[in-house]
Amino acid sequence: MNIAMFTDAYFPRINGVTISVKSYATELTKLGHKVCIVCLEYSEEQQKSAIFDEKSEDEKSPFSVIRIPSMGIIWSKEDRMVRLDKWHFLKEKMKVFQPDIIHINSEWTIGYLGTLYSRKAKIPIVFTFHTFLEEYLMNYVNFIPQGSMQKLGRDIVKFYLKKAELIIAPTKRIEKVVHEYGIEKDTFLLPTGIPSNLIKFDKNQNKCIKAALFKKFPLLKNKNILLYVGRVVKEKNLTFLYDVLEKIKQSDKNSALLFVGGGPFLEELKEIAASRGLKKDVVFTGYAAYKDLIYFYKMASVFVFPSLTETQGLVTIEAMTAGLPVVAIGEMGTVDVMRGDNGGFMVSNDVDEFASKVHILLNDKKIYSRKKADAIEWAKRWSIETLTPKLVDCYKKAIDNFKKNHSS
Repeated sequence: MNIAMFTDAYFPRINGVTISVKSYATELTKLGHKVCIVCLEYSEEQQKSAIFDEKSEDEKSPFSVIRIPSMGIIWSKEDRMVRLDKWHFLKEKMKVFQPDIIHINSEWTIGYLGTLYSRKAKIPIVFTFHTFLEEYLMNYVNFIPQGSMQKLGRDIVKFYLKKAELIIAPTKRIEKVVHEYGIEKDTFLLPTGIPSNLIKFDKNQNKCIKAALFKKFPLLKNKNILLYVGRVVKEKNLTFLYDVLEKIKQSDKNSALLFVGGGPFLEELKEIAASRGLKKDVVFTGYAAYKDLIYFYKMASVFVFPSLTETQGLVTIEAMTAGLPVVAIGEMGTVDVMRGDNGGFMVSNDVDEFASKVHILLNDKKIYSRKKADAIEWAKRWSIETLTPKLVDCYKKAIDNFKKNHSS
């Protein structure tokens, strides 16, 4: 079938939605489907900062990519919004592609164009509820009262939920939210799959990355590395890890905290580390290529994840895939991913408890070895190869439902 995936987040902008869309699009083409990703055109500055040339990278993809001209938005330097005057540009592109199904992956302006085209062309929509928008907006738009922002977030998401023929929820918590919003429609529980190429490990590349990292940050050499990978944003609760590190260093002095990723909170997070006297114990690499993450996972001792608002918590599964035990706060998507102490330890939002579990992994070789093996085995449940056929079933069900509901 011909599948058009609409998303406001795509490379060079990196987040969970970006990875989800690309991973599924790649695997769908392997199964013989024709896929087109409809996304934003980013500024030259954003492309340079991410070392990502849109044109050349899009041409390498096994699927087609349609980028629509966009403009910046005032509350987020990373995000953009589509120019709605380019509606006819999209319409012509879709006329050529002839989609059988539209899969909307974001609740913003690209998603809105997807609903417009769906109505015009009489094509069913599948909507993946990726972002808990009422919480997300509260962290970015601080010039409007929180209550108003929460209502706006709910209303935007409900617009897409009502338009969809079938709703995909990546976690049980999100599935519950759908019904809390009063939406009585078919929901399908489907997490984002982890691509197998994540675990492609090259010894020479590993040596190069480690050598470059230790040359730039010599304090990391021979240290127990507590690793965080992901966007550096306020809602990830990242200063919590400073509390944990201070506690850990009371007994495990040979420990350091490594942040791999970028985002609008990066500079402030650096300043906070310096103000707390942690400058020599904390390292920030900025953005790293997705294909290189395996090397960071392999060199770390423990993956630490403090987020309280994660819809999926995919990086915990990525870490487990690489055999890296996880300590994470059991909130939102992390609960669905870990389901207890699988692949590590799931803890409460408590510094002492979090630090004690990290301490155990750093000092008990038997437990560490068991958790490492457990992590690798647990991560297999999230293989993209296993989950993509289920996504195809979602598309088929949505098309069948649409035909039944619009046959008269």
